[in-house]
Formats: sequence, C-alpha cells, structure tokens
Amino acid sequence: MIRILPVSEADLVRARKTRLLSDAEAVVAPIIADVRKRGDAALLDYARKFDGFDGDSVQIQPTGVLAPEFEQAIERAAHNIRQFAEMQLPQEKMLEFSAGRRLGQVVRPIASMGAYVPAGRYPLPSTLLMTIIPAQVAGVPMTCVACPRPSAEILGTASKLGVSKFFCIGGAQAIAAFAFGTETVPRVERIVGPGNVYVAAAKKLISGESAIDFIAGPSEVLIIAEDGNPVWIAADMLAQSEHDVDASAILLTTSSSLAHAVQAEIEMQLADLSTASTARASIDNNGAIVLCETIAQALEFSDSLAPEHLVLHEASWLAGITNAGSVFLGPFSPEAAGDYASGPNHVLPTSGQARVRGGLSAADFVKVISVQELSAGGLRELVPTITTIARAEGLEAHARSVEVRRDT
Repeated sequence: MIRILPVSEADLVRARKTRLLSDAEAVVAPIIADVRKRGDAALLDYARKFDGFDGDSVQIQPTGVLAPEFEQAIERAAHNIRQFAEMQLPQEKMLEFSAGRRLGQVVRPIASMGAYVPAGRYPLPSTLLMTIIPAQVAGVPMTCVACPRPSAEILGTASKLGVSKFFCIGGAQAIAAFAFGTETVPRVERIVGPGNVYVAAAKKLISGESAIDFIAGPSEVLIIAEDGNPVWIAADMLAQSEHDVDASAILLTTSSSLAHAVQAEIEMQLADLSTASTARASIDNNGAIVLCETIAQALEFSDSLAPEHLVLHEASWLAGITNAGSVFLGPFSPEAAGDYASGPNHVLPTSGQARVRGGLSAADFVKVISVQELSAGGLRELVPTITTIARAEGLEAHARSVEVRRDT
C-alpha cells in the first residue's frame, strides 16, 4: 500500500532507490567498444542474441497497414505534436540596435539525428512521434530510428512519418552504432529518446562522441492538490506507476481526508488493473502521499525534486514553480494526455535534471547562429571599448585589428 507521510519525513521520497547507472555502465562499456570495433558484425550478433533477429541486415524498410482507428489517432496526435513543435522552433531575426550595428541570428538544422524507440514490455509508437516530428519541423534532412522488435504499429507509424532509415537494433549497441557509425548505420549528430538503464548508461558513455538529449532515469509524476476527485488522482498515479517498477508517483496535499481517500482508491483500482504487478511494485516501493502544511510548502518541495511530470490542480500555482519537465494544469489535464496527444513532448528530463532543462523540442535539432554586421561608423564607435578591453587582457593584435580600420 502507498505510504502516507508527514512532510517531516518527506526526505524518504528523495532517497528512493534506483538501479545505479554506474553498475549499468560496467555492463555496456564492452558492448560499446565491440560495436566500435566490429561494426555491423557486432550489431547482428547482439540483435540475434537479445532480440531474436533473423535477418541479414539490421536495416529494414518499415511498412505496415495500420488499423483505421489507430491511424486516425496517430494522425490527430501527430498534428498536435507538430503544432507545438513549430511554436517552439527558434526564429531568425536581424535588428539594428544602433547606427551601423546590425545583430541577429539564423537558425540551421543539424545534419542528422537518431531516435531510440523502446519496444520491450510496452512498444511505444508515441515515442516515435515525439522524437521524429520535432526533428522534421526543425528541417533535419536525415532522421534515423533504432527499435528492437518493432511492433506493427511502430513500423506503420514510421512509414507514415517517412523516416529516412530504420534499424532493428536496441540497447547499448544501438546507441553505440549511432555514435560511431557502422557499415550500415550512419553516425548521427544527436541521439534522443528514452530507454532502460542500459540505454541511459550508453548515452552517458558516448556523450563525448555524439550529442544527446539527456540521460533519462525512471519516470516520475508529482501531483499537488488541496482537494479533488480521489478516483481521478489515483488513476493518474497508477498511469505513471505501470511504466516500470522503478517509476515514482507522488501526491502532495494539505488534506488528510483526500490523502486517505486516494490511498484507498489506489487499492481498489489495482484490483482489476492488467498491469497491476508492475504498478503495485512501483507504488509500494517508490510512491508516496505527503501531507504538507501549506500549498506554498508543497510548491517548494516540488521544486526541490524538479519532477519530470508536475500536475497542479490550480493553474494559479504555476507562478510558484521553477523546476519541472512538463506541467499539467487543472483536473482535466492528466499526464496521459501529454504522453500521447495534447502536443507537448513526452521525452522529458528525470531524476532532477529538470533543474537545468525542459523536454525535447524542435530547438534541440537546430543551431542558433549569431550574426553581426558593422558599418565603418558602427565599428568606429566601438574602437575605444574594444581596444581598452583587449589591452587589459594582453591581446595587442586584437586591439590593432580594429585600429587599422578606424580611419577608413
């Protein structure tokens, strides 16, 4: 049963146990080295060993007919994801800040990207949408997908999206292939997408070779509510808990009656939940209901955790939030809506990384390049400033490079 804790014991929530990334690194390091050395031969060996692959090449052409209802759902979700990605894309601009000093930025896509799409316990065509569509909005010319044992829905969705290359590879070997390239798999500029602890460890180890989004840990949701429907809140917590036994679902509330009602409701819903074995382990080991004295205290506690998903039952509380991967406002904005169809990305920072960044976006697939253009008069105005700072730093040639232009 989920724990109900006073805020004085809330540090137990911060100390939840997860598999150590360092342990996984020791497992994946030899795999990464093997892929770097043997290329396609290593990929085929691992695909046959871990994924039951029986083909001659890890690259396939994704095809498949989607069920009409699923295809319609994918089209609606894709439309909304694309809309939001377009809104997030940085814009080009050029402004004259003073006479003879024009400054701006241009936006250029990276050349290639690789998306890791999990297909283990739960195949995730939604992750395919969330990783490929922002890259397409950004204008990335080559979009690659790695997915072990892809489902018919993943293959059909990949075909519908028009991905450039699709590979039946998974785990650390897929990340290594994207980082170093093989005879078949191209090296890509950025690797994105969630995965298990071994995928996360591999992304950490290759991050000096290829850019990554972030090193994702177990998924998490934090809900803040003074009152509300305990049936809905319990359902939201179980929706997160069914992801993985290491997932975390936390409710912060000032109401003891709501806390106990949600606790009881979780037990009732677990009774007939098809994913109860996973959800039960997650709820019992990592879940918690924390009784706070005030909403201000709850908001402060949330910020200290920097949760991946943050559900606020009152929109006005958003002003008190600094750290979160994605925020869901009001009782009709469940986290599952963001997982699939509302528009914002579901590839989000976990394990406190929301202190320094938000979720995956089209901006992750572009370079914002600064541009400056000075006229003779514009440069002349800056000569005293430039030469004074340059000579204070001992860089005489810098100073002279502007002085030679001063009198032209």
